[in-house]
Amino acid sequence: MEFYIRDTVFGDTVRLLSRNRLLKFPDERDPATWKQCIQEDPIAPISTSNEETECVGSVNNQSDNAAETTEKVLESPPPGHSSERVLSGKEGGVDSDHIRENATQDVILVGWNGPNDPENPQNWSPGHKLLITIQICILNFGIYIGSSIYTPGELSIMEEFHTSEVVATLGLSFFVLGYGLGPMLFSPMSEMPTIGRSRIYFWTLFVFVLLQLPTGYAINMPMLLVFRFLTGFFGGPVLATGGATIFDIYPPAEVAYWIGIFGASGVLGPVLGPLVGGFAAQAKGWRWTIWELAWLCTGVLVVLFVLMPETNSSNILYRRARRLRKATGDSRFRSQAEIDSVYVSMRDRLVVLGRAFTMTFTEPVVFFVDLYCALLYGILYIWFESFPLVFGEIYGFNTGQQGLAFLGIFVGGVITLPCYLYWICKVAIPRFSKPPVKPEIILPPTFFGAVALPVCLFWYAWTARTSIPWIVPLIGSGSFTISIITLFMPVLSYLGMAYPQYAASVLAGNALFRASCGVVFPLFARALFRNLGIGPGNSLLGGLSILFIPIPFILYYFGERVRHRSRAATHET
Repeated sequence: MEFYIRDTVFGDTVRLLSRNRLLKFPDERDPATWKQCIQEDPIAPISTSNEETECVGSVNNQSDNAAETTEKVLESPPPGHSSERVLSGKEGGVDSDHIRENATQDVILVGWNGPNDPENPQNWSPGHKLLITIQICILNFGIYIGSSIYTPGELSIMEEFHTSEVVATLGLSFFVLGYGLGPMLFSPMSEMPTIGRSRIYFWTLFVFVLLQLPTGYAINMPMLLVFRFLTGFFGGPVLATGGATIFDIYPPAEVAYWIGIFGASGVLGPVLGPLVGGFAAQAKGWRWTIWELAWLCTGVLVVLFVLMPETNSSNILYRRARRLRKATGDSRFRSQAEIDSVYVSMRDRLVVLGRAFTMTFTEPVVFFVDLYCALLYGILYIWFESFPLVFGEIYGFNTGQQGLAFLGIFVGGVITLPCYLYWICKVAIPRFSKPPVKPEIILPPTFFGAVALPVCLFWYAWTARTSIPWIVPLIGSGSFTISIITLFMPVLSYLGMAYPQYAASVLAGNALFRASCGVVFPLFARALFRNLGIGPGNSLLGGLSILFIPIPFILYYFGERVRHRSRAATHET
């Protein structure tokens, strides 16, 4: 049990209060353990990937060749770097100037304790990995449901604050904008060895829960909008970083399967939001939709506090090196990430934080995938404004019953997801076992999804009328989930596989692109459908989706060629 909680926020708290006397790591219990966690060669050339060097045995600290190698690497900066570009301040408790002054001395590289190191997330038991995945999925669901759970209360917001439909809709748009921008900051931070992922999850969710109080007690519309944006901003990291956590703990052959489940939790959130919030808003008003969200995420917060460990290998090894420095009094212990950081300037750190933006617009594969995902989410969020018009005004559903109409999309997901996961297990995973593994292997389901999307939109568009029973457009809307699962899930896996080194940043850019359409589409939705009508309005979206059909085919047949021209993408897995 100690292993499961030692590296969580709860474990950090216990260790802090006990002054590290409780929940000790193996290298703290047995001083001899550190000898198994050092690299034979003190240092390798500056790493250009996130891969950590595996521990192979003890080091000869007096090796002349080792000292010569260390001196060469630390004193001779890589191209484009000045020898004086050394971090200021402290890194892991050791001053950077001290690193520069002792550049000719040995550096003891801390790595994994053999290929079966139990601290390596890839070696954790299937049950432990499943527990982490469940937590990530529930957190993802909780944040996504926060966007649409608000929509059933828009009518009471209009009445209480005397606002228009468009202004009331801004509460949805501002939340989506917030969770699109949040990952742009927090996801690159999660890739920094000194920070990691689990602490980002916990502390941002902690702020998210606290911000529900001023949101629920808002006294005017500006106050409500400001706090809806802030809650989205602090809730957003998991939407991108959650995928990176999946990549941390599962081998490449299994990633697509678990990314599919993670992505499904993100689809179910906004779909079930109107159902959860509909009856609450009808009975108690819009504020109760906020309280429901607060209760749900408070429960998730408690679970993360006790059970969510760190999964970023760079952070795990960074903290191992820091413990060894403290235990031995020897400042030469370094993780590969610390060695790499010697040449990292403040400008370089800003580049890391801006990577999610830059890769979106400099990598063609990333750009077109993000564009397609944005269309999918724009359509999903525009339906939050379309359903009240169709099922409320045409079919006479009340607020709670309008939420039930989203069950069509939910049922479509329940039917489609097992089929997609079956394809992953029977077709994709066997292909992954035969190297070289090309990311494009995961894309064939997108062919079906690309064609199904316009079919779904035209079906829904021209069956939503009083002369046709309500169940028919409901079934049409349910077929939308076929598209979103067979398109969205594979391309998320594809991005992570094509850019494994920058998975969190790439997925953060994807989240921003999706959020951008989630922000804009609901604002013009009612005007679109009232001016053009339900049929022509959805047909316009269907025509737009037809233009996007070639994208999956282009990626499948030409994606490898495009990736080989990129320095950021993987060329072989």
